[in-house]
Amino acid sequence: MERFIHPSSIIDEGAHIGEGTHIWHFCHVMGSAVIGSGCNIGQNVYVDAHVRIGNACKIQNNVSVYRHVTLEDEVFCGPSMVFTNVWNPRAAIRRMDEARPTLVKRGATIGANATIVCGVTIGRYAFVGAGAVVTHDVPDHALIYGNPARIRGYVCACGEKLNRNLICSSCGQAYRKEGEGLAPLV
Repeated sequence: MERFIHPSSIIDEGAHIGEGTHIWHFCHVMGSAVIGSGCNIGQNVYVDAHVRIGNACKIQNNVSVYRHVTLEDEVFCGPSMVFTNVWNPRAAIRRMDEARPTLVKRGATIGANATIVCGVTIGRYAFVGAGAVVTHDVPDHALIYGNPARIRGYVCACGEKLNRNLICSSCGQAYRKEGEGLAPLV
């Protein structure tokens, strides 16, 4: 699969774009950003310097991925969701050296218009509901939503909500509790 970059997008020198990645209209990728293979970057997306985006990620329209954000493989970022990068910003006080790193682990989904406050980790295959405000770490496979976001259940790697016995009714995968999150039974 060949890489595609729409002519209206700006890719700064030093940025790395993986094979098969599509970057659509009016995007800006800063130098030193790394975007993996097979990604789909929607319209009007900004990728800051020193950002790492894994393989097969989907970033929908109007998302800014700021410095110190790392997306592992197969992460989905819904339309207009927000990553913050400074805990207590002020216009008159420069605080970029206080930016906190944010990590979104493999297979996680972040719904449309969700806000991810900097410094959190979103666990593997977690599902952040649309409009959620995430202020704390999210365990693996947790389903969270609300303001502030709270755990409301758990989801399978295939994206379906698990039943009370932690079994997926769609694919049959069973899980076990591991700390606050889940791990698949093999």
